[in-house]
Amino acid sequence: MNAQSDYLNPEARARIAIDEQLAECGWVVQDYQHAAVAAARGVAVREVPTEAGPADYVLYVDSRAVGVIEAKKEDITLTGVEPQTRKYQAAYPEQLPAFLVDGSLPFGYEATGAVTRFTCGLDPTPTSRPVFAFHRPETLARWRDNYKEFDGNATLRNGFSELPDLGTDPPGLWPAQAEAIRNLEASFKANRTKALIQMATGSGKTFTAVNASYRLLRHARANRILFLVDRANLGRQAVREFEGFEVPGDRRKFTELYNVRRLTSSQLDMANEAAAKVHVSTIQRLYSILRGEEIDDDLDERSGFDIPLDQPVEVAYNPRVPIESYDLIIIDECHRSIYGVWRQVLEYFDAFLVGLTATPGIQTMAFFNQNLVMEYGHTQAVADRVNVDFDIFRIRTEITETGSTVPAGFVTEFRDRETRSTRLEQADTDIPYDPAELDRRVVAPDQIRTIVRTFRDSLPKMFEDRERDDDGLLVNIPKTLIFAKDDSHADDIVQIVREEFGLGNQGAVKITYRSGQSGESAEKLLQQFRTNYQTRIAVTVDMIATGTDVKPIECVMFMRMVRSRNFFEQMKGRGVRVIDGDQLRTVTPDAQAKDRFVIVDAVGVTEANLHDTVPLERQRHVSFDKLLNQIGLGSRDPDVVSSVASRLARLNRRITSEHRTEVESVAGVELSELVRQITDALDPDRQHEAAAAETGTDDPTPEQVAAATQRLIAEAIQPLAGNPELREKLVDIRRSYEQVIDTATRDRVISGEFSIDAADRARTQVDSWKQFIEDNKDEITALEVLYHQPHGRGLTYNDIKELVSSINRPPHRWTPDILWQAYETLDKSKVRGSGHRVSTDLVSLVRYALGEVNELVAYPDLVNERFKIWLNQQHTAGTTFTDDQLTYLNLIKDRIASSLSIALADLHHPPFSAYGGLGKARQLFGNDFDSLLDELSEVLAA
Repeated sequence: MNAQSDYLNPEARARIAIDEQLAECGWVVQDYQHAAVAAARGVAVREVPTEAGPADYVLYVDSRAVGVIEAKKEDITLTGVEPQTRKYQAAYPEQLPAFLVDGSLPFGYEATGAVTRFTCGLDPTPTSRPVFAFHRPETLARWRDNYKEFDGNATLRNGFSELPDLGTDPPGLWPAQAEAIRNLEASFKANRTKALIQMATGSGKTFTAVNASYRLLRHARANRILFLVDRANLGRQAVREFEGFEVPGDRRKFTELYNVRRLTSSQLDMANEAAAKVHVSTIQRLYSILRGEEIDDDLDERSGFDIPLDQPVEVAYNPRVPIESYDLIIIDECHRSIYGVWRQVLEYFDAFLVGLTATPGIQTMAFFNQNLVMEYGHTQAVADRVNVDFDIFRIRTEITETGSTVPAGFVTEFRDRETRSTRLEQADTDIPYDPAELDRRVVAPDQIRTIVRTFRDSLPKMFEDRERDDDGLLVNIPKTLIFAKDDSHADDIVQIVREEFGLGNQGAVKITYRSGQSGESAEKLLQQFRTNYQTRIAVTVDMIATGTDVKPIECVMFMRMVRSRNFFEQMKGRGVRVIDGDQLRTVTPDAQAKDRFVIVDAVGVTEANLHDTVPLERQRHVSFDKLLNQIGLGSRDPDVVSSVASRLARLNRRITSEHRTEVESVAGVELSELVRQITDALDPDRQHEAAAAETGTDDPTPEQVAAATQRLIAEAIQPLAGNPELREKLVDIRRSYEQVIDTATRDRVISGEFSIDAADRARTQVDSWKQFIEDNKDEITALEVLYHQPHGRGLTYNDIKELVSSINRPPHRWTPDILWQAYETLDKSKVRGSGHRVSTDLVSLVRYALGEVNELVAYPDLVNERFKIWLNQQHTAGTTFTDDQLTYLNLIKDRIASSLSIALADLHHPPFSAYGGLGKARQLFGNDFDSLLDELSEVLAA
């Protein structure tokens, strides 16, 4: 706005701002007295008379009225204005050309010049939503034309109802992936604009997202989808995922039907992107596109989370990239991409947002409005064979634990960290250093060497079944990923690894965004590590920490501490991915199978009290008003502040729109933003970074971190500390609600596995299983039959399915495989039967838990043994069977092993139908077949 607007009243200033925004969005603004709606495709006319009085603006597309804008001054709550908008929409003169739906203009906006809300009357349930700016005329025209062409299904929200049912067992999808898609689509249909999918690393989040994208493009007529990644190398990986996706029921690939383009330039005009249905980009690239400013390609190779920014980025409307450019934005590894500084980039678009993450934190949950549509953790993924489990090998050295001292008089090297140039100098005095200064202020090569050598010598313990050389060392080093503290530390590790393992340049490589190559070259190194035998060990800082798929990794080694459990889980996740045994042997020839990986902990990261293990609520028994009073009296205690954040986060979920507006008008900041500010200030990584920036050192002292923490907290809680009216308002509103929601339980995703060994875990599972049987022996049919009738007469496969479903529900989430492994861990000598577990194994598991048998034997093995005994009895009695008869009898035996019983009707279906079905059976066995079938069922089943 120009300087003259300062002298106008608030309503007039709002009109000027709205006029400017409409013009930016492609609308020609006219006064009613001089209206010429044919002058442009989209025209906004001020003060148009209607039967309910003059409308502030009427929108015309192709010379026909399509919607209205109700303009208000900035301090007006827009949701309360919606009835006025509807009144004008329904009162447009009938004699004038208009696009009407149920007698009303379908598109309605409320705007102040600073805030805009939009309601689309073509949606199944018209609901207002905030938008960054107005939609362009051609977008409203597209929705209008869709309404006419597709029988009222104009927008994506209409299209959701056309999504076909996924089915109970869709081909090509793991059960967890299918469940995620079903839940996501249900969230879409419920008009939830944000949804979060939490799936364990390696469980196919990207593949799930590609499936969901295809369904939206194919069936819901989505216009364009943005797939947002953390770094450019993950973008290249995502494009390959789209290229390799085979369309269900069609042999063609995704990219044969839809154009997929990775954005590599900051000059993008959406008007020329009609053919592109999927864009892949980093968030920093997307920000540069909105700004119209080029960025260094190196910046695109780095994580958007790690790019240092002083404050949240701000975006302005870009006419070349309108808000409706994308219908759906999928944010991969969203725990790292969306925090704080980048948030406005996402909220610029009028799109559904879907987050993908393995490790959701409190900020992630808050951003997605607690709408966690899928929760699939590492333990479940291991049970489903989607992940492999892990062991921990801990390496401790004296220098790592206590530090050391360079003695006075010793001639030592001094090295520039950046240039790596060195000089020799005699130490005038002792130079003591503690563990925190290792590889920062002081580098102790022998500390690195001792760790690497111990790792090398211990590999035979970790992989006892692997081939060894004459010195007892492994012939084939398992693919190993080592996490270093920084680029300089990574360089030191690579040199020593090569020496200790006798590897050449390609045997041990450094892969970081500062490796000296472009992102494409680093990608080639990564591909070499993934697929070539020659590269055995890769050292990185965090380029491979998230998202990157290197399935053959069998060792993940930590030579750096991590303060965030989210980040640790991501780094650990590089080892969890499953791989076919034949594929694994192409890079590690003596490996039989990847059934686990090893975390090699050289810094105590698995023993650290990572901050995510501490609940946000730390003053549970102190009332909300007392906590706020403490802040008003100057308290900066992190426990007090954290508890306030917890209560505010819960209030933010419950609060009504009217109360939210009251709070925000008093606070001068959105409630969700206030919570984010406080949780950011409590984040140990941010505290450490702030202390480092203030002191100019990479390793600030605990005192310096504490001082920085106090400053961060003071700034974050200033809206509360300096505003007693706000504190009173919050207390009054909170008291007005009958229900209090405790969000602290979200912390259950943090695992305690690091402090419990496998035997303890197995013992706990077995004890819980026995208690489950006792508690449910009269409630679940299968347990009732087996508990009271040891021989299991009358037990059906439906009874077993009911039991499978019951044990798979929270809190246990058991499968036959999980329970079987627990018993194997406790006493393998009493367990018989390997391979994939089947549902009928639960019969054996229940009997063994009840003490009815001394061995745990797989149910199919029991049936096989009984069958052999029966055949021997038949042979002794003089009955012999032909080869065709034996083939058929084996089919019957296998059916009983998998389903507990068999009926004549079953013989009409596979696999019996392939051998002639019931007719063939009667031909082979004659009139005695029915009694033979009854006898087998009696002898073999239960």
